[in-house]
Amino acid sequence: MTSPRDPSEPDAVPEKDAGDGVGSAHKGGSTAARIARNTASAALIVLTCILVPIALLTVWVHDIALDTDRYVATVSPLASDPAIEDAAIKRITHAADVRVNGNKAASDIAAWLQAQGLPPKAAEAVKGLGPQLDSAVNDTVQKVATRFVRSDRFEKIWTGANREAHAALVHALTGQGRGAIGVNGGTVTLNVGEAVDQVKKSLVDAGLSPAAAIPDVDKTMVLLQSDQLEKIRGGAHLLDVIGNWLPVLVVLIGAAGVLLAHRRRRALARTALGAAFACLIVAIVLVVARRYYLDHLPAQVQSEAAAAAVFDTLLHFLKVSLRTAIVLGVVIALGAYLIGPGRLPIAVRGTSERAADSAAQWAYAHQVRTGRAGTWAQAHRRWIALAALLIVALVFALWNHPTVLTILLLVLILLALLALLALLAASGRATTEAEKAAPPAPEGGR
Repeated sequence: MTSPRDPSEPDAVPEKDAGDGVGSAHKGGSTAARIARNTASAALIVLTCILVPIALLTVWVHDIALDTDRYVATVSPLASDPAIEDAAIKRITHAADVRVNGNKAASDIAAWLQAQGLPPKAAEAVKGLGPQLDSAVNDTVQKVATRFVRSDRFEKIWTGANREAHAALVHALTGQGRGAIGVNGGTVTLNVGEAVDQVKKSLVDAGLSPAAAIPDVDKTMVLLQSDQLEKIRGGAHLLDVIGNWLPVLVVLIGAAGVLLAHRRRRALARTALGAAFACLIVAIVLVVARRYYLDHLPAQVQSEAAAAAVFDTLLHFLKVSLRTAIVLGVVIALGAYLIGPGRLPIAVRGTSERAADSAAQWAYAHQVRTGRAGTWAQAHRRWIALAALLIVALVFALWNHPTVLTILLLVLILLALLALLALLAASGRATTEAEKAAPPAPEGGR
């Protein structure tokens, strides 16, 4: 059985001017119109490829900055990140510095012991323990701070501070900090004052009374620092404003470019691959920017590992979106190729049709029949396939932040639907052919 006729007629027939066989003036006019149409299509397709990564950037700025739950879900894992924990321990330990005069305390102890009969040489040895007392106090503070940071209490403080400042990223990009997150010039800081206060209380409860005298010093922890932050703010505000409608506009521009093209299937494939390539370039730029930022960290940033963790976490959603767009572009281009007139697509479609026919004939021979459903599917197969494709595309469009796994799942569902449709259509053909081949029933029922 031959494979069904390829639906992409524009690629299956040779190009032909609309005015062939008519006057030269009419032919020249139609050629000019076609050139203008192809030029407009090419311009719209190029614009689409450029705007796709920009649209993803607007979605990242808009959603991460203004969606409280998503922002908190994004930064919450940082509380248990080893690099963040180490940086927090260092900062809290420094902020909770307990001032103990070890030499004076050792001298007082030695004098009291000598008054109680301790030999002078032993008293002198006790006086030499001053530096060890200072070290012991510092070790105690660090141990308490470490135990606190690695507990659930620090995670709750971290999450609560970021929830209160759920618009921290927008404030960072606009230069207006608030809550636990602060912005000063190009520096983004996190106030760890509550954590310092709890460590201070733990030290006092443990019997280290000098901890009660911990002064209210600077308790901020630098998260990010960039001299380019001032320059980014204007662009970030614009991206936030257009974040709602730019993705829709990009889809409309791309659709217009494909519809204006003379060879729409090829235009669709080129648009998809072009957008995927543009997203790949942006993904590479992010990798380079990350390396450049970490190689040029200023002195205000206490930990390179912590800075890398914050950078990666805040840009995780954007990176996922870029990977999703790349995979989606490749899938669309592959689909456009497989419905075309090439030798390989025709062979693939022919093999699938023969497999469906064989399965349908086996099922018919074993009294497994679809009846009118099969004949109806055969008669309306093209429209049913188009409806299935549109439904899957609509599900993808309405999916909240799709990923690569989302695309793979929807592709599998679409392939399953098309396979089921092929089996129904083949069953309908088998039923029709069997009815035609069957001898007519004798008149009068005999």
